[in-house]
Amino acid sequence: MAVKSVSIRIEEEMLEKLGYVAEYEGRSLNSQILVLVRECIQKYEADHGEISGRVKPDVNVKPSGRY
Repeated sequence: MAVKSVSIRIEEEMLEKLGYVAEYEGRSLNSQILVLVRECIQKYEADHGEISGRVKPDVNVKPSGRY
């Protein structure tokens, strides 16, 4: 599976708060963003049906291990 990079614009305060949440969850900022993206896709598919594609969202992010 190819891994792609994405650049986003985000307000500094929002980035700092997201970093705080990521640290609390024991994740890097990047991993926290991937968790949020996965959850967004799962919610969308639960509401609207599966998005066809080669890769399921749950294989893109390792669980946090905090369960």
